Amino acid sequence: MADATIHASAVVDPSARIGSDVEIGPFTFIGPDVEIGDGTRVGPHCSIHGPTRIGRDNRIHGHAAIGGDPQDKKYAGERVSLEIGDGNVIREFVTINRGTGGGGGTTRIGDDNWLLAYTHVAHDCIVGSHCVFSNNSTLAGHVEIGDWVIMSGFSGIHQFCRIGAHAFLGMGVLVSGDVPPYVMVGIEDHGRPRGINAEGLKRRGFDADRIAAIKRAYRTVYVADGSLAEAKEKLSGMAADSADVRDFLDFIERGERPLAR
Repeated sequence: MADATIHASAVVDPSARIGSDVEIGPFTFIGPDVEIGDGTRVGPHCSIHGPTRIGRDNRIHGHAAIGGDPQDKKYAGERVSLEIGDGNVIREFVTINRGTGGGGGTTRIGDDNWLLAYTHVAHDCIVGSHCVFSNNSTLAGHVEIGDWVIMSGFSGIHQFCRIGAHAFLGMGVLVSGDVPPYVMVGIEDHGRPRGINAEGLKRRGFDADRIAAIKRAYRTVYVADGSLAEAKEKLSGMAADSADVRDFLDFIERGERPLAR
């Protein structure tokens, strides 16, 4: 804590572990059992409750509430935690809750994510890396988010749903089923799949052959006639020539909730 810059009005529990070159703004509260990594900046009027571990070089803006008790009536005060990686941007009034004893005990957020104003991440969520959650995005409890997912403003995800890597959710979409990797979801019909996130894949270096294989996989599940079991059988044959299709199929096979269809 010797190299940290802590405003005189901030309240930092003596047991908190504060890394070097950390800045803590005015009227911010840092509770016991909190660890903040080197180079992280915490703005004014924030609250961080433990057990919470925050990595390096994060930017936490004013009025964020991090590591609060889970909003779950079954929570009975058991020791549960929050883990946040490196290089995340957490904007104003974001709320991130710790886990629950019945849900694995830990909420986890990866690296290099942007959580814009008023985003809520509920208990026991697992968020990957390089995601963008636009203003007022909301995750209910036990949601799993892959890498490179984009949630547009005012979108929301039902508890226990999974969103695969590189998926894109349009503004105001409310998702109540699993969204496979690469899929784009529109607001029509309560979160209807609307093709693949081709533009996002191009920006991340996917070549034309990879994108074409993903499109064929999408059409097999969402456009072609037949049951989901028949679609999975076709995907299994296609997966031999495409790791992306294999990821698509593996995601579907691991599902416990219905697909968003």
